[in-house]
Amino acid sequence: MAEQQLGVLKALDVAKTQLYHFTAIVIAGMGFFTDAYDLFCVSLVTKLLGRLYYFNPLSEKPGSLPPHVAAAVNGVALCGTLAGQLFFGWLGDKLGRKKVYGITLIMMIVCSVASGLSFGDKAKGVMTTLCFFRFWLGFGIGGDYPLSATIMSEYANKKTRGAFIAAVFAMQGVGILAGGFVALAVSSIFDKKFPAPTYAVNRALSTPPQADYIWRIIVMFGALPAALTYYWRMKMPETARYTALVAKNIKQATQDMSKVLQVELEMEERAEDIVQDPRLNYGLFSKEFAKRHGLPLLGCTSTWFLLDIAFYSQNLFQKDIFSAIGWIPKAATMNGIHEVFMIARAQTLIALCSTVPGYWFTVAFIDIMGRFAIQLMGFFMMTVFMFAIAFPYDHWIKPDNRIGFVVMYSLTFFFANFGPNATTFIVPAEIFPARLRSTCHGISAATGKAGAIVGAFGFLYAAQPQDKTKTDAGYPPGIGVKNSLIMLGVINFVGMLFTFLVPEPKGKSLEELSGETEVEK
Repeated sequence: MAEQQLGVLKALDVAKTQLYHFTAIVIAGMGFFTDAYDLFCVSLVTKLLGRLYYFNPLSEKPGSLPPHVAAAVNGVALCGTLAGQLFFGWLGDKLGRKKVYGITLIMMIVCSVASGLSFGDKAKGVMTTLCFFRFWLGFGIGGDYPLSATIMSEYANKKTRGAFIAAVFAMQGVGILAGGFVALAVSSIFDKKFPAPTYAVNRALSTPPQADYIWRIIVMFGALPAALTYYWRMKMPETARYTALVAKNIKQATQDMSKVLQVELEMEERAEDIVQDPRLNYGLFSKEFAKRHGLPLLGCTSTWFLLDIAFYSQNLFQKDIFSAIGWIPKAATMNGIHEVFMIARAQTLIALCSTVPGYWFTVAFIDIMGRFAIQLMGFFMMTVFMFAIAFPYDHWIKPDNRIGFVVMYSLTFFFANFGPNATTFIVPAEIFPARLRSTCHGISAATGKAGAIVGAFGFLYAAQPQDKTKTDAGYPPGIGVKNSLIMLGVINFVGMLFTFLVPEPKGKSLEELSGETEVEK
């Protein structure tokens, strides 16, 4: 077997880090920025939506979304994302990364704006249209996962590839912060302009009608950064690996990369033979694929699935935690606008202290430690901290111990992001052959989203207290928070075991990893 790699791809692999790498990070990262912003900002305004559309003047507490509506508003975007990951992942291998990349972006922009323009002033009309557009927003966002990862990994050089893909992913953290800051800004302005009494003082006036603009502004703002990068996204040439290895047009790939790298690249004579080799054209459902990539694909899908169960269910007791620490006062003691401000403040603080640093730690260390080590360490630490919160749970709830509780909680988040949350996104973009790369990444990501749906909904029900009288309105009794946390710890541990199926891509070229350089002499 002779190991052969196309000259144009070798040139990309050994290229020095240049401006175009950073442009690629920003262009690909902006999709992720919007993605995180849109999925995240709705959690800041659900309480306000409840006050606006489910107001009951006879109730002691402000209006809140009924369980099935809350589940729909939060979950419908996740379902859309899952579908989008599978569909656009497959399409990205069929039509090319660049074409599909434009489609997903337009979709995200249009649906972002549309979800803020929900029709009618009755609860049913607003919620139905909001859910409809959030589903399609999720569908567009789903396409961004496999494409951003694949484009970045195909553009990067092999020495710093991990850090580049991680940097694209880290834009999620920036999107989360932006969501918090926008909500803080908008709610402060409205709070000053339209002062309102608290719910306890005057139920009807506590949520001024102008507050309806707040959630719409917050939701629509996500379209702005995406729209700004559209032009650059369209100017980016198709990745050389797609043009050469999938579209089999080596000449075009060489020309494109000469422009990008700003060096003269020569086309080799034997290039055509490398790409035309019939043994490298096996399909996704072939025996050959199962033999070469079956276990790694199982590793990627299972670890992402297990991680997202844990990661998305953490958001459940975010609000319980904040109320317990007293960061968010009781709902009746605030007016609707001020409540948005308090929730945004609390979530932004958590993001600043734990979520965002975790992402950038991954960027800094991934090409030193490798993907495998970071993922293993992340799952291990998450298991430890979950158990450390779960077993003495009754101890942590006491007011004196709440600072310790927040620290433990933040550390679980930190090690999710400096750990499997980042690596599960990076590895699938590196280890599969070019013509199946975006499809396999889409499959891995969609399995992850299935885990997210299990995490967000399963645990919503599971975390309900066992005592019937104490459950949230409309929910059946569950196994309680403590037992739910123990389950999450176990899930993280299983994720640690499945990590052993995932190969280490550090420092190798993409073609070496996917076996695309193996050609008989």
